Formats: sequence, C-alpha cells, structure tokens
Amino acid sequence: MAKPCNQCTYLVLENFIGGKFVPCQTHIDSYDPSTGEIYCKVPDSGNEEVEAAVAAATQAFPAWSARSPEQRAQILNKLADLIEANMEEFAQAESRDQGKTVTFARTVDIPRAAYNFRFFASSVLHHTTDCSQMDHVGCMNFTIRCPVGVAGLISPWNLPLYLLTWKIAPAVATGNTVVAKPSEMTSVTAWMMCKLIQQAGFPPGVINIVFGTGPRAGDALVGHPDIPLISFTGSTATAQRIMERSAPYCKKLSLELGGKNPAIIFADADLDQCISTTVRSSFSNQGEICLCTSRIYVERTIYSKFLEKFVAAAKKWKTGVPSDPSNNNGALISKEHLEKVRSFVALAKSEGGIIHCGEGVDKLDLPHGNTSGYFMPATVISDISDSSRVMQEEIFGPVTCISPFDTEDEAVARGNAVRYGLAATVWSQDVGKVHRVAKRLQAGLVWSNCWLVRDLNLPFGGMKNSGVGREGGKDSYHFFTEVKTITIKH
Repeated sequence: MAKPCNQCTYLVLENFIGGKFVPCQTHIDSYDPSTGEIYCKVPDSGNEEVEAAVAAATQAFPAWSARSPEQRAQILNKLADLIEANMEEFAQAESRDQGKTVTFARTVDIPRAAYNFRFFASSVLHHTTDCSQMDHVGCMNFTIRCPVGVAGLISPWNLPLYLLTWKIAPAVATGNTVVAKPSEMTSVTAWMMCKLIQQAGFPPGVINIVFGTGPRAGDALVGHPDIPLISFTGSTATAQRIMERSAPYCKKLSLELGGKNPAIIFADADLDQCISTTVRSSFSNQGEICLCTSRIYVERTIYSKFLEKFVAAAKKWKTGVPSDPSNNNGALISKEHLEKVRSFVALAKSEGGIIHCGEGVDKLDLPHGNTSGYFMPATVISDISDSSRVMQEEIFGPVTCISPFDTEDEAVARGNAVRYGLAATVWSQDVGKVHRVAKRLQAGLVWSNCWLVRDLNLPFGGMKNSGVGREGGKDSYHFFTEVKTITIKH
C-alpha cells in the first residue's frame, strides 16, 4: 500500500474505520530514527475521523457484546496466530519505525503483542462473580459484569504494538468495541495489524484505529461524549489533560504514566547477577521503557567496587545500527527526544556530576548512512545530588545515576523521594530485608533480585504521579466491565 509522494516513495498509512481503510487528506511526517530521514506519512486525523470511528464502534457494539466469551476468544486467538505468522515482517517494521534493534522487536515486542491476545482470550473465560444470600428476608443478591461500550485507547511510542495490544485485547475480550490511537511517531505496526484484524474475523467496527497527534486526534477521542472509558499510557502531563477533558463526562480512566525507578543494592547482593541485570534494566530499548532503572543506590561498603564493574559492563552495552544483531541498543525515537536526553547529561555535568561513560565520553562508530540517526551510548553518572532535576525527572533514555547509601532507612527514604512511584528493584540475599524494603517502597511493582519478570494475571500500574488504576488479568476485566448488583426476592 506504499504510494508515491512528492517524487519520493513513502509509506502512506490510512485510518481503519468500520472494517475499511479510509484515506486522510492531511498527513504527518514520520522519521526512521536510525537515519533521521522521512520514510512514512501518517494520517493527521481530527474530529471528523474520530466521529466516524466512534459511530462505527457504537454500531458494532450490540452484536459484539452479545457474543459469548468463547466466541470472542476464538477470534482473539486467530489474530495471535496471524501476528506470529508474520513475526519477522512486524519485527523489521517495528525496528525501523521506533529505532529499537530488530533483535529486541523480534524477541520482546512482537511475541508479547501476540501473547496479549492469547492471554486475555484465556483469562476472560475464568472470572467469577459474587453471590450472597439473605434468607431472613427471602432474597438472593448476585453480581454480573457487562462491557462498558466504546473504549478509547491511547498507546505510546516506546513499545508500540506491545502496548497497543495490551489495551485492545482485554477491551474486546470483555465485549467492548474500541477506537484506538497509536502514537503518531510509531504507527506502522498498528496499521499492519489492521489487515490481520479483517483476516482474524473481527466484525467491522469492533476495532477502529485512528492515527494522528494527541492535540487533534487524541483530544477528540478523550473529549467524545460517547466514549465512556479511556485507557492511556504516556506522560504525566498528557494524563493531566486527559483528566480535565474527561471530567465533564465522568469517564472511567486507567492511566499508566512515567517512572523514576530506583534500584537499591545492598552489600550482600549477588554482584555479578545484579550488575548484568541492572545494566539491562537501565539501558534496554535505549532506556525508553517506563520500568527502566534510572537511579541506582548502592550500599557504601561495596559502592566503589560496584561502580567500577557497572561502568565496565555499561561500556560493553553496544549501541548502533538496529539491524546488527551484535548491538544491544538502536536509536532514540526522535531528534527532539535525543536533544532532551542529552540536555540532562549536560545538566549533570554542569552540576559537578561525573560522566563515567557514554554521552560526551565515548564516540559511536556509525556507518555513513546512519550518522544523522538519533543514537546515544549507554551513559553512567555519579556524584549528583538527589535534588537535581537529573535525579527527579524522567529522562527516558540510556542514562542512569549511581549514588551510595549507608542505612536501610536512608535507602528507602531516597528511593521514595520523587513524585513518581511505578517500579523499583531490591538486591539482597536477606529475605527479611527484601520483604521489609519492598513493603516500604512507594512503587506499584517491586522486583527483588530480578527485573521485568511479569505474570500478566497480576496488577500493573503505579503510585503517585505514575498513574491511576491497575491493569492485568482481573484488574483489566474489572476496568473494561461495569459491575451490577441484582437482588431477587423469592
């Protein structure tokens, strides 16, 4: 479906509304992060396109919600089959669109996208509802759960298909229809999936995907009176706008936002395992994961040893062309984001921080065709104050800061001393200490002696400015349905 544009051949995407591809009159340039060149035109949708998508979803809702969970699950599993059958094509496209390595897309993003559909196809079959008897008044009470209606779904650019399907799968499994808006910077794999949606057997209008920017398409979506529910993953600032726009309609909201995640490393930690995992948790996907570690607190007795070994390991974390399987990281999402991440490193340096490796220290050796790409090596900073913006704000790049601590209480207090509360890691072989610290940390997810091990049955989400609500097996079931209590006198 590539079309000629301005004497160049760009990939021109179209909205997917009511089971059909619908062209858009205006487009947004989308760049290949590894080259810095435009390669794709994304619809610049607004009120008109969102209105059409909501109308299609509203029309499809009665029939889709009337299907049994088993019937819906069969179609979700078929879509998972089709994604897996096209795994390599999706991985290559995700890499080019987002900048991540093909290896990461092939082993993480696309397999998880398929699994999201499989998981919720199964999960939706195994929920139960509540019942209570009131014999003294001759009544029985029980609950039922009903789909909400048209779900508005907005997903980010860092894990494009992975997080889009994390929203679509539970929404449609529970009987809702959806209008989804992927990030305008990473829309290609969502558009590719639209073709598979038809093949999988989804009726027209059950899944509608509208491409465009937050201020136009996103704003039209969250402010639409016929969308009772919004699931959003992205920045805290955008979430605040969504809450304002949704407030007049009392919409249900699930908001998965940013993080400034600490790792707390005690002296009894398995240092080799800890360093290899913490390098991965700090720099995976160019550091563009909301769960990445950006603050590392190390018990002072092992601080010097840890710092030396961690910097050495970080220097081996290779950054380069995404198609090269020997590279750990590819390019950051955009020129503007690269400049933002670099500005934090410059700020750290101006405040007396030590840049041990990475930005401004290690030069990348890139092929000629990639010298204008948005690459940045893994960067380690020390000697920076906890009050610095570098330690307080989400950088969302391959940058982590290391600092020593003396006591357990100090480590917990400093770990909690930010406005975010998404995730944390604790490294110790003392089981009692792990339990104490995990309980006291203000984070929605705490990993001990590991990172990013996920059981999708369990809640996912953050505290404080890291979000509102939780998603996961039961939590997603509850969010995408309304509970109703029925009392019958007999």
